[in-house]
Amino acid sequence: MGGTGLEGRGVVVTGAASGIGRATALRFAQEGAKVLVADLDGAGAEKTVEEMGAAGGTAVVVVGDLSDQHVVDSVVERAVEVFGRVDVLVNNAGIMDRMSALGETEDAEWERVIRVNLTAPFLLTRAVLPHMLAAGRGSIVFTASEAGLRGGSAGAAYTASKHGIVGLVKNLAVMYRGQGIRANAVAPGPTATNIRVDAGQEAHGPTVISPLIGANIGRLGSAEEQADAIVYLASDAASFVNGAVLPVDDGWAAV
Repeated sequence: MGGTGLEGRGVVVTGAASGIGRATALRFAQEGAKVLVADLDGAGAEKTVEEMGAAGGTAVVVVGDLSDQHVVDSVVERAVEVFGRVDVLVNNAGIMDRMSALGETEDAEWERVIRVNLTAPFLLTRAVLPHMLAAGRGSIVFTASEAGLRGGSAGAAYTASKHGIVGLVKNLAVMYRGQGIRANAVAPGPTATNIRVDAGQEAHGPTVISPLIGANIGRLGSAEEQADAIVYLASDAASFVNGAVLPVDDGWAAV
């Protein structure tokens, strides 16, 4: 990928122990960026860093729950300590709900999904913004979802969290475009990752959603295809792209 301008940049990728996050961290390393891998899965994160090191990349790990402000602070402090800067933030970490309809969504499911999928990216973005603003530039990329574009792709909690991400991206783009900050998102369609849905077969939500998904999706995408789109949005090749939500879904959003 030429002309990305990512060589030597300081990058934070969350949820990088596996799936889209792992593929994204490796792709940044291939572009010559310095990458901080953040994830709750310490063993998986270390494996990602080992692979990046074997490819000649520079990487460090912070392990912890990104919905915890102390962990968020550690991520940013470590990135600044090691890289001297945070040029790119990729808010990728997320969890799935149980495909529950609103009437069957329990408090614990709602609160955990919103905390991880929406509040954690808010906290981390707020923490890196002072560093980006001081530098006069920065690129923030979120992993949204088809569930952020439509109502029939997931349960109430996940759908609300990803619609929230879309709103956050657009607000960031408006608020900070005059200060050199860009905010964009990818909206993945079905992608081969390790995320699993623990849905009750008799629950109302899955009964409604499953036929809709099955009738409209195309092929299953790869984590690497999502990573390519994320790295593009983060790079100088997308210097005039701000506030965009890019479907990466084999045309599902067009159906």
